[in-house]
Amino acid sequence: MKDYIIGILIPFAGTTLGAACVFLLRKQLGIGIQRLLTGFAAGVMTAASVWSLLIPALEQSEETMGRLAFIPAAAGFLAGIFFLLLLDRLIPHLHMNAQKAEGLHSNITKNTMLLLAVTLHNIPEGMAVGVVYAGLKTGGISAAAALALAIGIAIQNFPEGAIISMPLRANGMNKGKAFTMGMLSGAVEPAGALLTLAAASFVVPVMPYLLSFAAGAMIYVVVEELIPEMSEGEHSNVGVVSFSIGFTVMMILDVALG
Repeated sequence: MKDYIIGILIPFAGTTLGAACVFLLRKQLGIGIQRLLTGFAAGVMTAASVWSLLIPALEQSEETMGRLAFIPAAAGFLAGIFFLLLLDRLIPHLHMNAQKAEGLHSNITKNTMLLLAVTLHNIPEGMAVGVVYAGLKTGGISAAAALALAIGIAIQNFPEGAIISMPLRANGMNKGKAFTMGMLSGAVEPAGALLTLAAASFVVPVMPYLLSFAAGAMIYVVVEELIPEMSEGEHSNVGVVSFSIGFTVMMILDVALG
């Protein structure tokens, strides 16, 4: 059980380290750096969705469904997309600027809006980690594959932690509180993962659906939030290059460790 807990906490550690940038950097991250980090995160999440989630879902379904193995993967993937679409209708997009957010929700502070938005987009990542470790517990996923996904999401979480703590500091919040808020934005990940792990025995029959559901949710975040951010403005090729590097790093981690 100790190994499971450590694996589940790895992504949260990535968020915490990213949030700690508020103690090291005096100013908000530059647009170029944000674009680079966002592109890298998008690449990591895309590769993780394919190698750590969709491919295992297809392999597990193939044992019982043969050529129809695509059904659980396709159904779960689309369900994940529409689930995040629904959540995005309830909570503002991460890429919404403060003026729009303030106009739509005048009773909520800009800082709170930012925290809610980032926390929302940590939901599918925590769910993905919980699902793969539940699969590890029941024998459907290898320890190396689960660790690769946890490390990949931790890499992706580092810029997320910085992206939330640095603007909060720039908006006048003190460093300690900005760090705490950035760190807490990732708290939903280990909480959700632990709940999923606790229910592992109940999710075994639907594991392919859950794996692909997590993949769909993560891809939604990539397409709806991360890619537009890394591509906006001039010199968007920086985001494309960093996306390629992130995708390659996660692919290597998953294949080498899996």
